Amino acid sequence: MAFNELRAITTFIQAAQLGSLRQAAAAQAITPQAASQALTQLESHLGVRLFHRTTRRLSLTEEGSQFLQAAQPGLATLQRALHGARRGREEIAGPLRIVAPRATMLQILWPVLDAFCRAHPQIEPDVQLDDRVGNWVEDRVDIGFRVGTPPPEGLIARRLMPVQLVVCAAPSYLERFGTPTSIDDLAHHRCSCFRHPTTGKVMPWEFKVGDDIVSRAVAPALCTNDIELEAHAVVAGQAIGQLVGATAAPLVRSGALVPVLTQHVTDHLGLYVYYGSRVAQPARVRAFIDLAVERLTDNEEFVLQPRELAPRASRKSRVAPVPPRKKMTDR
Repeated sequence: MAFNELRAITTFIQAAQLGSLRQAAAAQAITPQAASQALTQLESHLGVRLFHRTTRRLSLTEEGSQFLQAAQPGLATLQRALHGARRGREEIAGPLRIVAPRATMLQILWPVLDAFCRAHPQIEPDVQLDDRVGNWVEDRVDIGFRVGTPPPEGLIARRLMPVQLVVCAAPSYLERFGTPTSIDDLAHHRCSCFRHPTTGKVMPWEFKVGDDIVSRAVAPALCTNDIELEAHAVVAGQAIGQLVGATAAPLVRSGALVPVLTQHVTDHLGLYVYYGSRVAQPARVRAFIDLAVERLTDNEEFVLQPRELAPRASRKSRVAPVPPRKKMTDR
C-alpha cells in the first residue's frame, strides 16, 4: 500500500480510545494533519467510514466499532512483539550462535566462552566447529572466528592475534635424528602434514625467508586432518611437525617440544573475529565480541616470544639417517 498501515491503524485506535484525533497525534509525536491524513487513507482503503466527525466531537460508526474490536487484540500482540524484540536486544540472554575452526576452539576460544557463560548464565551457546566461512545468512551466525586471512567482503572482521607457524620436534626425536638447520634439511626428516578437513588437500609448510613467505611441500611420514593428533605424534617423537603457535607455545614452554628453524617462523596469518553488522547487534553479541577482543587481542599466551625462539647452544645440529617410514612406530 502507499500508506503506512500500522501507523494508520494505531492512529485510529488511539483516536477511538482518547476521543480526539489531536490527542492521538500528540501520543504518536506526529502533526494533527498527518493523523487526519492517515485516518482518511485508512477509511479509503477499507471503503467504510470509521468515525462521525465534527469540529468538536469524534464518535465511532458501527463499522468503526466493529473494526476497533477486531483490530485492538492484533495491535496489542504486535506491540508486545516489538517490545520483546527491543528488550531482547538489550538483554544478555538467549541463543548465541558461534562458528569457529576446530584448530582454535578448545585451546583459545573455550576459556572465553566459559567465562562469558559464567557471567551470563541465561546465554544459550550454539557452537559449530567448521574450518570454512559458510553462508552467513543461511547459517544464522552471530559471531565467527577464522584462522588465516580476513573473511570475504560483506563481513566485518577484526584481527585478534598473529598465528605463528613453528617447526617443532620432541627432544627424543632430535636426539635420534638430529636437528635441521635449513629448510632443505627437512628432506632428510620424518615430517608430519596436515590434511585440510574441507578440501582434503595436504597443506604445504610455510616459511619466512627474508621478506617473503615461501611454501614448501614436504613428504609426509604422518598425515592427519586433526591438529591434536598431529601434536601428540610430534610430542611422541614420531615426526617433526609445523604447528600453529597456540598449539606449540605450551608444549615448548613445558619442554615437551623444541622449536627449530626459528629464523623461518612466520606469523603472516591471523586469528580473526567476524560478524555481519556494526549496528543493530543484540547486547549478547556485542558483549561476547567485546570479551573476545579484551581476552585475545595480542595475547602472549598463544604466541611464542623471540626469547623463546632463540637458538639453544645445547641443541645438536646434525642430520642422522631416518628409518623407513613404514616403521614409524619402531623406535
